[in-house]
Amino acid sequence: MSVIPCSKNPNLRKLIEDYTEILKTEAHQLGSHGLTEEEFYNSGLFRGTIERIRGQFSATMGEKREFARDILNFLQDRGFISEWEPSGSANRYDYTVHLQSGRVAAIELKGCLDGNNTNIFERPPNANEFVIWSVCTNPGADPRRNAWSGIHTRLSAEIISREQRVDGLIVWDMVCGTIGRPCPKLAGDIGRQIVVARYPLPPPCIYVFPATIPSPRNNPKPTAQLLDEVSLLKAFHECFSGRGDEINFVDFEVEHRGVDTVRKTRIRRDGQIAHESEFTAIRRS
Repeated sequence: MSVIPCSKNPNLRKLIEDYTEILKTEAHQLGSHGLTEEEFYNSGLFRGTIERIRGQFSATMGEKREFARDILNFLQDRGFISEWEPSGSANRYDYTVHLQSGRVAAIELKGCLDGNNTNIFERPPNANEFVIWSVCTNPGADPRRNAWSGIHTRLSAEIISREQRVDGLIVWDMVCGTIGRPCPKLAGDIGRQIVVARYPLPPPCIYVFPATIPSPRNNPKPTAQLLDEVSLLKAFHECFSGRGDEINFVDFEVEHRGVDTVRKTRIRRDGQIAHESEFTAIRRS
């Protein structure tokens, strides 16, 4: 088993590498820049263009927010949540969701979880539940590396050091189930796919975290909550036809070793340990 069922597509990776080489050697033939091959590559035009495209893809949240909007509307239309609204740019979370039970959940939208941006969030005081939602739109990214980087390297450190309770994580976006990121949940059962707006989607990957903050002295081994205890995660799970054996439960262990605070992260799925770390020291930039 692994931290997440899906993996990067090696065939797509090979296509990306091949196309990259072609683009690097043939780019001077594209467009009407009027430069010779030597002038083109010496001018910085190619490098500048690549950096601009890279920055545009990295900076924009428009497509991700559109996807989140469509998903939340779908949940509301089918009665799994009562209502939702954006939180506004002044807050370090993105959405407030009102659940049918009367509970209030907050969602922080993130990218691929492998960058320092994952560490930037703030649980609002009025939230009964706080969930991180990873929307990684890069089909060439490694979902297993990113999920583990997010859960163990980054989120566990923030939860322990800043005492920021996170109730769970959703890893799910519009690339899931496509040729760029085939989903094992659909293998032999394409009927599990649900179409939301223009997105045909597999069930989301859901991770349930402990209800308490790990502490070396007072709470060294908190285990994951039950899915029923985090209403927002349960709503995603039930609305999009998840199965019980697909839910991930995240446990933490934390202790002092000399001057270091160290923690271990364990992910359980279907009654088995799907992935587990050694005790590693918390290092925060």
